[in-house]
Amino acid sequence: MASRYWVVSLPVQNSASTLWNSLQDQISKHSFDTPLYRFNIPNLRVGTLDSLLALSDDLLKSNAFIEGVSHKIRRQIEELERISGLETNALTVDGVPVDSYLTRFVWDEAKYPTMSPLREIVDGIHTQVAKIEDDLKVRVAEYNNVRGQLNAINRKQSGSLAVRDLSNLVKPEDIVTSEHLVTLLAVVPKYSQKDWLSSYETLTSYVVPRSSKKLYEDNEYALYTVTLFGRVADNFRTSARERGFQVRDFEYSPEAQESRKQELEKLMQDQDNLRSSLLQWCYASYGEVFSSWMHFCAVRVFAESILRYGLPPSFLACVLAPSVKGEKKVRTILEGLCDSANSTYWKTEDEGGAMAGLGGDADAHPYVSFTITVA
Repeated sequence: MASRYWVVSLPVQNSASTLWNSLQDQISKHSFDTPLYRFNIPNLRVGTLDSLLALSDDLLKSNAFIEGVSHKIRRQIEELERISGLETNALTVDGVPVDSYLTRFVWDEAKYPTMSPLREIVDGIHTQVAKIEDDLKVRVAEYNNVRGQLNAINRKQSGSLAVRDLSNLVKPEDIVTSEHLVTLLAVVPKYSQKDWLSSYETLTSYVVPRSSKKLYEDNEYALYTVTLFGRVADNFRTSARERGFQVRDFEYSPEAQESRKQELEKLMQDQDNLRSSLLQWCYASYGEVFSSWMHFCAVRVFAESILRYGLPPSFLACVLAPSVKGEKKVRTILEGLCDSANSTYWKTEDEGGAMAGLGGDADAHPYVSFTITVA
């Protein structure tokens, strides 16, 4: 599958079939590795020249918006597949791979009646894609909110002992609670453990001798228990802080621990469900946006071809996927199939000529041409 395609239209002098045969012949002779397809555009409602000119001003801007939304959804799909560990699925439009949909494009008359004014079709597509983009923002925000909550919990459980949640490190047998005695949890710098063990019994009176036990150690700190009379707990905290030891506020509660565990499990389940539904929505919405984009491109080719070649509509639209090294050769072939006077006019105009903006590309060509990037 190519990632870049050219959508071009050439002016028809005699018949479209003759021009198509000539184009196929030239491509096969001089650039045989360039895929070439007809881009079938129905007879759309032309309207007035003024309305076409006004529409042309908006086509480039709207195209950038629609293309941007399609790429945004595709990037979201890639991120979700990577996080889920899924193999990348080929993106489709109604079950058809996007490259096949583009190269075998068929206008959806039921969705976009050809008798509708071009402005109505373009505005309808823009509105539909804008609604999908808004929906994407809401869904991604909901998913990211749950991810953020989970990340915050994980940070609490995996950060340093100075800040992390201690509930999963403390067992019931580590805590002594009675009418007079309490157990405190002290966070001791890793390299001050000897100091702690030699001094904790003297930080205040009424500390139970040999009551300190190490529960856990990370790269920076160690977590110790110490049991003492409740009435001297505040004095112990103050003395410990002065020696560089941090006494963490902690109350052992099996109910609270179970509640946190259930909350974590629910958040993980919510994250999985939201990620799965967001991914499925993105698959469907990408197809919808891509289909809308191709119909938009058809309107764009039609409108710009009328402005370029005049009335009645007489042009051949096609899709090509030249390689980077073959682009110059293909441009030469396309130019050679245009009216020679027309080609000369376009080549001699300063800055690419007065009509350069209609082509959609940075370079001016004597035919309508713009690039579609699908990956």
